[in-house]
Amino acid sequence: MVLFFTSNGGTSSIIRIRFEIRDYSNPAVNPPAIIYMGKDKEENEDLIRYGWPQDVWFHVDKLSSAHVYLRLPANIESWEKIPQELLTDCAQLVKANSIEGNKKDNLAIIYTPWDNLKKTGDMAVGQVAFHQNNRVKRGKYSAYLELNLGLIHVVHVPERVNAIVNRLNKTKIVREVDHEQERVDRIKAESAKRKAEALEKKKADAELARQREADKAARSYDNMFTNVGYEEDENDEPKEKKTGTQLEEDFM
Repeated sequence: MVLFFTSNGGTSSIIRIRFEIRDYSNPAVNPPAIIYMGKDKEENEDLIRYGWPQDVWFHVDKLSSAHVYLRLPANIESWEKIPQELLTDCAQLVKANSIEGNKKDNLAIIYTPWDNLKKTGDMAVGQVAFHQNNRVKRGKYSAYLELNLGLIHVVHVPERVNAIVNRLNKTKIVREVDHEQERVDRIKAESAKRKAEALEKKKADAELARQREADKAARSYDNMFTNVGYEEDENDEPKEKKTGTQLEEDFM
């Protein structure tokens, strides 16, 4: 079973976080983003295996927690450009789904692209490592500071915000997922999209080539009449061409 949540990065209230006041009344993510996680650690194994290239993995640092994934919407260019409000939603959901972490303040939530997750046969169920884990640094930071540490980023969560967690829980949907079929469907859809884009590019290139040929022909046609009736003198200045009678008179 997989739990799905919908995040628009906003709530209907103003939230006080320690000494900061943040207004989450306006949705910051449009269209809303999908956040999901396995119901148990066995399900996490399938999520690790069948993740999508646009998925981003979240986890409480150094504590047991749910493996939470954000599926990047098409309008977010990369995992490094996730809006702060959406990062906050993901971080709060991870904290809320950590037995120990939910009771603590000042947590570090780490996140990284799905394809940076490393799973080997000797690891326990639900355990992961990173392909680039030598670029991780940790420490204490002020409210919701995001750190860029290469392929692994850290978000600091000062405390649980119930308004955010409750909003996300209201969108929760639990369903069975055929991971293999979803992967096949995704690959087919991506292939169809690439073919459609390639066809559109081919049409656009053909139209551009046709337009260039038309412009070239038009310029060539115009040049036929640019200097009609004129010839150049010894100073390369255009002068009126002589008629047949004038040429005969010059010859005589």
